[in-house]
Amino acid sequence: MCGLFNLSHSSDEVAAYFDYGDTVEFPPRDYVAPGQPVAIVRHDENDRSGRRSFALVRWGFVPSWAKEVKAGKPLINARAETVAEKPSFRNAFRRRRCLVPASGFYEWQGDVPGRKVPYYVPRTDGGLVAFAGIWEHWMGPNGSELESAAILTTAANAALAPIHHRMPVVIAREDFATWLNDQVKPVELLKAAPNDFFAPVQTEMKRRAETPKPPKPRKPEVPDNQLDLF
Repeated sequence: MCGLFNLSHSSDEVAAYFDYGDTVEFPPRDYVAPGQPVAIVRHDENDRSGRRSFALVRWGFVPSWAKEVKAGKPLINARAETVAEKPSFRNAFRRRRCLVPASGFYEWQGDVPGRKVPYYVPRTDGGLVAFAGIWEHWMGPNGSELESAAILTTAANAALAPIHHRMPVVIAREDFATWLNDQVKPVELLKAAPNDFFAPVQTEMKRRAETPKPPKPRKPEVPDNQLDLF
């Protein structure tokens, strides 16, 4: 699974790598956790030419047909093996795929509480990573709105398997256009990254600084700026 990651690259680096035009300024984040605002890159809904745009949504998927946004453990991951058929995710997988920028992610080895060993998993070359994601727009009965996302996961490759049996799906830069194209169903991209793509390293978790509060559904009268990430 993928339950914690970081984004330490600069705003300019992220904008250049994902090619979404205007740079959106943001500070580095050591920890991006479930329920918090998360950056995504998607096709601009108002531009059918395929232009990409940057957005902030809640990390914790809410299906469009849900009656309410429930408290508790959010849907942060979707399994690549079932995302195309599972009722919660299939419409978003068909029409609302996105990329989730990251510098690396965290995983824990072992299953004994208090004795799990934390690992940080960056790219071998230190570059940016694009996790495969899906997003959804939810509207409540009172007109409130919320956009949310989940990260797709798959079976771990040989390099990651000793740490954890799942890993996030990574979309290569040359496949961005295919992944974001809602006219195709790119199931061939739902696979583990090559064994040499990531370089896991045992780490110590820092004391987490104050983090952004989870976004709440947006009231109809609130302006279009849905989330204030920082």
